[in-house]
Amino acid sequence: MTGSVSVLVPVMAFLALLLTVGWLANRAGRSAKDFERDYFIGSRGMGGIVLEMTLVATYGSVSSFVSGPGVAWNLGFGWVVFAAPQIITGFLLLGTVGKKLAVIARRTDSLTIIDVLRARYESRGLAVAFSVFLLVFFTAMVVGQFMGGAQIFSAITGLDYKLGLILFAAVTVIYTSSGFRAVVWTDAVCAVLMLVGMVSLGWTVLDEGGGISGIMQTISAANVGPDGVSRNLKPDAGGALPWTLLFSSWILVGFGTVGLPQSLVRCLGYRTTRDLSRAMIVATIVCGALMIGMTLIGVLARGVVLAKPAAGTDAVIPQLIVGHMNPILAGITIVGPLAATMSTVSSLLIAASSTVVRDLLERSVGEEARKRLSTLDPKRVSVSVTLFLGLVSILLALYPQSIVVWVNMFAFGGLESAFLWPVVLGLFWPRMNTRGAAWGVATGLGLYTAMMALGIHVAGFHNIVFGTFAGFLFSVIGTLSGEGNSRRVREVFFPNRD
Repeated sequence: MTGSVSVLVPVMAFLALLLTVGWLANRAGRSAKDFERDYFIGSRGMGGIVLEMTLVATYGSVSSFVSGPGVAWNLGFGWVVFAAPQIITGFLLLGTVGKKLAVIARRTDSLTIIDVLRARYESRGLAVAFSVFLLVFFTAMVVGQFMGGAQIFSAITGLDYKLGLILFAAVTVIYTSSGFRAVVWTDAVCAVLMLVGMVSLGWTVLDEGGGISGIMQTISAANVGPDGVSRNLKPDAGGALPWTLLFSSWILVGFGTVGLPQSLVRCLGYRTTRDLSRAMIVATIVCGALMIGMTLIGVLARGVVLAKPAAGTDAVIPQLIVGHMNPILAGITIVGPLAATMSTVSSLLIAASSTVVRDLLERSVGEEARKRLSTLDPKRVSVSVTLFLGLVSILLALYPQSIVVWVNMFAFGGLESAFLWPVVLGLFWPRMNTRGAAWGVATGLGLYTAMMALGIHVAGFHNIVFGTFAGFLFSVIGTLSGEGNSRRVREVFFPNRD
């Protein structure tokens, strides 16, 4: 009992810190002249340090601390090869679309990614479709994050799953309801604590495993194949990770991440180009250190956790924390995965809230309904929607249905299939039009979803390869067979083109 209390002390201090930061962010935003601009993108006042840390925290999730390292424990260094493309995500996102997206958002007064896409394709139907896709996939991802965070919280503290879920999920929803500023400030705190958790885990693994030499001896002796070499030392994990799958990772967790709305919206909120440039460098370094660092810790944990836990590889990190750390250090370390969970959830929630309020209620309803909405307090509406979405996600995590779990498995790739080409081609190909966007989304997302649902796998490739390829192909076909863009679109998005 004393051990459990000791573990909870750092956790409760962490939750109190996030609530305090959220409260301070809420106070800082009270003087904002435009509530929605402040609530959804922080009045475009995000500095370089906050931008880089919020990108890291948003991209890192409970999987980065639990599932990923667990798979790495099982497959070895091959999983590090699979995870390697994550290093480029921050640099790629900010370097390719960051500046142009920010410029376009200011020209069109866009507060969400759907706003930008509506202005680019001038289609209410397409904007509604994007909003629905975003809400479905975001809800599934939030539920998955809540479930994963609650499971590791329960495993380490010994508290009931539902109690742990309600505790940290409620804190997340409360501070997220304070708006974008609270989300990015707490993201910055979470990113630092994620690094602290990684360092404490790494120190424990090296200490308990007898150093690098001792750990490598243990790894070399495990899962030895007919050729006398452990599969844990092979880049393809002895065939468990086909080269086609390793290639797929460059799309799934590499180039395809440019299409993730929860990351794209960060490009709308930074302050200056200088902040953007600094964030590109620091986010790349920190994101690479965190993602690859945690994966390497999972591989090296083979030298400490010698047998596969009865609960599966997801239990490797919890078992490492519970069995090989003193309670105080365990409490500090659990803050890492909790921070990853909460930062991801808060980013998804605020983006989902902006989609409901801005993209569906304000922009896509009829004129009569819009008039009624205009009489309501925008702050009350926005906060209420955020709290409602958070409550729904908590209830689904308390009583998860199989369909939610299934959707969560392909939600990440689904977002990429839906948003990647409409965003990238829409920003950089002047000819790209509404038909191209609609055909690309329908075929790319449709093919990806069908293949995932039917369990179809071709030559070891991840289905995201076929989804993005089909999306690109039909975006081009649809564009070439459709009409050109309006003069307004050309002037706003491509002012220097004839």
